[in-house]
Amino acid sequence: MDAPAVILEHISLSFADRILFQDLSLTIDGGSCTCLLGPSGCGKSTLLRMISGHSALHFTGKIRFVGGKQGRKTAWMAQHDLLLPWMTVLNNVLLGAHLRGKVTEPLRLKAGELLVEAGLSEYVHALPSSLSGGMRQRVALLRTLMEERQVLLMDEPFSALDALTRIRLQNLSSRLTEGATVLLVTHDPMEALRMANRILVLEGNPVRLEADIRLAGTPPRDAGDQEIVSRYPELLKQLMTEVAL
Repeated sequence: MDAPAVILEHISLSFADRILFQDLSLTIDGGSCTCLLGPSGCGKSTLLRMISGHSALHFTGKIRFVGGKQGRKTAWMAQHDLLLPWMTVLNNVLLGAHLRGKVTEPLRLKAGELLVEAGLSEYVHALPSSLSGGMRQRVALLRTLMEERQVLLMDEPFSALDALTRIRLQNLSSRLTEGATVLLVTHDPMEALRMANRILVLEGNPVRLEADIRLAGTPPRDAGDQEIVSRYPELLKQLMTEVAL
């Protein structure tokens, strides 16, 4: 996949008297996974919404996609699952295809296979109201992955999952998004070290870039990977220091 870089140029955004971004410039590498790591309220989710083209955010500056193929580029997974309550699990996973009027049998088969991999095979025809929070999050994640967009914006996609399911879904996501430009928000340094090619540590209001960490090897990493073993204590210490401040 020829995925674009995402370039933010001199972004500024305020809410009432609070300055969230002030002249922020960043380049998100194309074709790899970048994790945004930082405390709650520092603007990580807002940054994803701006890149997605959220119409209610009136910011100054420019966001450009450089490279990649023509056509719709982004898929956005919000913190809330946003499942449609009247549609089955399968049809929620296929929502994008339904909206485009292009539901095909191969797509149905692919969605069914993903539901099996996500441990949801028994809930294919269930409604969202019968699912737990973690199950709903899995469905929302699969819906995002089904879109196969060049840029995936994922806001804490594994936060509601138990430890074993989280690892399984992280592995699945890494496989299905290989070659795409992934921007993943998390509060978990271990998750960032498992999933990322690059970690951007954000802090403060207005937001500033505290650290830009490039990781060797290919995600998802095992717990014993040298990048995790060597970097986790330092990264955790840095985050705890920033929260204390």
